Amino acid sequence: MGIEHIRPWRHIERRKCRQIMVGKVPVGGDAPIAVQSMTNTLTTDVAATVAQVRGLEEAGADIVRVSVPDPESAKAMHDIVREVSVPLVADIHFHYKRGIEAAEAGAACLRINPGNIGGQHRVKEVVAAARDHGCSIRIGVNAGSLEKELLEKYGEPCPDAMVESALMHARMLLDENFDEFKISVKASDMFMTAAAYHQLADAIDCPLHLGITEAGGTRIGTVKSSIGMGSLLWAGIGDTIRVSLSADPVEEIKVGFDMLKSLGLRTRGVNIISCPSCARQGFDVIKTVQILEERLAHISEPISLSIIGCVVNGPGEAMYTDIGFTGGSAGYGMMYHAGKKTGKTDNDDMVEDIVKQVEERARVLRGA
Repeated sequence: MGIEHIRPWRHIERRKCRQIMVGKVPVGGDAPIAVQSMTNTLTTDVAATVAQVRGLEEAGADIVRVSVPDPESAKAMHDIVREVSVPLVADIHFHYKRGIEAAEAGAACLRINPGNIGGQHRVKEVVAAARDHGCSIRIGVNAGSLEKELLEKYGEPCPDAMVESALMHARMLLDENFDEFKISVKASDMFMTAAAYHQLADAIDCPLHLGITEAGGTRIGTVKSSIGMGSLLWAGIGDTIRVSLSADPVEEIKVGFDMLKSLGLRTRGVNIISCPSCARQGFDVIKTVQILEERLAHISEPISLSIIGCVVNGPGEAMYTDIGFTGGSAGYGMMYHAGKKTGKTDNDDMVEDIVKQVEERARVLRGA
């Protein structure tokens, strides 16, 4: 993490749980929290789906989910799996045969609700296929699709109903001696979601997949997800995450990593620390940060970068970042490396100088 240090007051102690594998990606235990998204192309359009999966992988996705609603999509999964390297989760609803077909096609994980695929005998068949083909399973409980009997019992969707549904589904898998599963209990209401996850975290030792479902567009969805999921992650709950946005799926990956970086749980990419700007700024901070975010988006190594408009807070922030630039006056600013001044840079040249230094730091970190 460059010159950043873990301090006792900012350390998050994660919930202890067993570990499963989603393809090559470990989930739970002491594994890093995995970031995932979902394709929105027609799965039967293999070329478009492969292109989107590759774009998500380039953005840093650890896992990608693909919908498998029909036999044609299951057949397409066979081709898609072989064209990408990131593990794929097959999203299955109602039709147990789709789960079997997806496992046979090479899916790394099946997302199902065991209770809605036809009873224990159908679950037995899906579990057998998952076991034979090395698949894990995600039990996906949503507030909007709870079982009729639970809605009658509780009167409306609520944390108790969601957790009861999740544990019922878990028992169906455990009855088949299958424990390679994770669980999610999502709602669009972040209070309901957080309460359900806290209950579930105390009730079972499997990995948990976090999400605020149907969170909305980029801005409001990011805010809701950050509050709801952030509070859970801060409490140590969560082993995989998906930020559900009505936006380009790549944005979900970006927001997911930004969330984890903010909490010190993942360190992928450049973490830009910048001021909101004011009349003291020695250069256009907002425009500069926008340019740098775009120019440095390809960097995956963990690097901290401070971009501060004036000398009030700039030198102090630069002391704790790998690379820093602080605005001065007369058209120039001061560059910092590992908290130490390295010289003046003209404002006209600063973007190129910053990009050059960040890229050089990235090369050092990857041993190139």
